[in-house]
Amino acid sequence: MAAARGLPALLVLRLLLLLLAGGGQRPGRADRCSWRGSGLSWEPRSREVEQVHLRCTEGSLEWMYPARALRVILEPNLSSARHTTVCIKPASNFQGASIYMERAGQLHLVVSEAEGAQPHHVSCFSAHMPQRVALFLQASPQRDISCRMASFQYELLSSQSTASPDFKKMALVKAMCRPCDNVELLMAICSSDFVVKGSIRNVSHDSENHMSQVDVSVHKVYRQKNSIFQQDEASGEWRGPIRTLLQCKVKKGGGDFLFTGNEHFGEAWLGCAPRFKDFMFIYWAARERGANPCEFQLN
Repeated sequence: MAAARGLPALLVLRLLLLLLAGGGQRPGRADRCSWRGSGLSWEPRSREVEQVHLRCTEGSLEWMYPARALRVILEPNLSSARHTTVCIKPASNFQGASIYMERAGQLHLVVSEAEGAQPHHVSCFSAHMPQRVALFLQASPQRDISCRMASFQYELLSSQSTASPDFKKMALVKAMCRPCDNVELLMAICSSDFVVKGSIRNVSHDSENHMSQVDVSVHKVYRQKNSIFQQDEASGEWRGPIRTLLQCKVKKGGGDFLFTGNEHFGEAWLGCAPRFKDFMFIYWAARERGANPCEFQLN
């Protein structure tokens, strides 16, 4: 998690003056998940701060030719306050701005322009007001008109999420790496973003980004939120990558597994992954007792 760093007092004052001067702010359109705009669309001498409202729990923002400042309100249309963590993943070509979080009337640095260029960099922070999170994008000084884009994806995660990409929370590391018990496994097949039967083709490790990738040969796709697991045109085989934390020390093993987990920023993150024969025994035993939380089609 990126450490909260305060802005210089002079810059804070300048940003607040910009906000006060922006009486003609343009509100964003309601009920949208993503936004794309350009700093060139504003008058060069304007002191207004454009406001964007995003109404979903996940989406993206693309700000081309960043100029002055942009205020982004994450305000999902939810009746409950389950989403307590905000994660931001800058694009690999992120440049031209820094991202701050507004909290208690102060701005805290979340992603600097230099950090945004790091591959797989994800910044997560807690939201004191889960149903309304304010971000502030401050454009970096530019001497030329060359194209820059401050682009990122965002997700609002609940406290019950099992696969947050916040690598520095040790409690989360332990939760992700330990084997699932029977109750957790039965819940995983009901609520996971993906459930597939397959075998492990290869396991690779990325020590720099604290991740491991499990390449899976998929025999059966029971559920997937997006098309992470796809059929290879040449071989006809279904394949897909699943990520997990390096600390979990995943190794290649033989036999078939039931892989479950959640998707974050278009990537599959491993949840429960029992051997398929063990899952079958647990599921049918629970079904006979009437203890399975949902019906699962195994055919």
